[in-house]
Amino acid sequence: MLDLSIKINSIMKKHSLLFFFSFVCLSLTAQQKMSCCAASATEAFSQLGSDKNFTMSHNNPLPFFYSSENGKPITYKASDGSDAFGWEIKSKRPSNNYLFVIHEWWGLNDYIKKESEQLWNDIGNVNVIAIDLYDNKIAANREDAAKYMQAVSSDRAQVIIKGALAYAGKNAKIFTIGWCFGGGWSLQSTLLAGNQAAGCVMYYGMPEKDVERLKTLHADVLGLFGNKDQWINPKVVDEFAENMKKAGKKLIVKRYDADHAFANPSNPSFDKEAKEDAYKNAIAFLKQRIK
Repeated sequence: MLDLSIKINSIMKKHSLLFFFSFVCLSLTAQQKMSCCAASATEAFSQLGSDKNFTMSHNNPLPFFYSSENGKPITYKASDGSDAFGWEIKSKRPSNNYLFVIHEWWGLNDYIKKESEQLWNDIGNVNVIAIDLYDNKIAANREDAAKYMQAVSSDRAQVIIKGALAYAGKNAKIFTIGWCFGGGWSLQSTLLAGNQAAGCVMYYGMPEKDVERLKTLHADVLGLFGNKDQWINPKVVDEFAENMKKAGKKLIVKRYDADHAFANPSNPSFDKEAKEDAYKNAIAFLKQRIK
């Protein structure tokens, strides 16, 4: 009986160890998949920096200086303990509403600061944080913009965004908005925000394609796209709409007879009418959810 008991205990220990290691392996695989999915969606767009047609479709921005009495630069800790940077405008009265603004491929320049303050004024009752995914680098020309965009790793961008979420606090309601490169990261920021997410606006950014990852969304999405866009084209948008439907999530799509970066006044394809309508829709979408 003693020998049998020892054998049974030995078998049980082996099975317990097998279960433990299987659980660890499955957990690591799941974490790797989540990271991989974010990388595949956003880094695919970042690599457009090597596309000469994409690069040449952006005019170099005109020199511009913006001064604000309300906004200020901030340094906070990314989730890996390194320094991360942004530009913040606090709500006029205490609020748990936070809008993360994700810059386009030029970086967090004064144009983005101006747009951030315009959003702050028009939405009301919101703290705005313009997040810097380029680590204090700003492109003055399209060659540098292409280089900086390609250099952004998914891992680095995620720890910066997670740091911003910690900075906002566990009680914050997170809204996001971004353009081009930042449009894709607006959606990824909403995914990273988990159940704190409250609304996402993405201008002509690369959508997430993994349906299982989209199922984790906790907020509605407004997508603003140009039908003449060669990169985030109608086929890409249609696939996104279908994937969101499969995931059981709400996507509002607004399509314009416009090209990529139609909302950027420095772009050759700038469309004033489309920009104004898109902005009106973005403000209405965010204000409705902030209520």
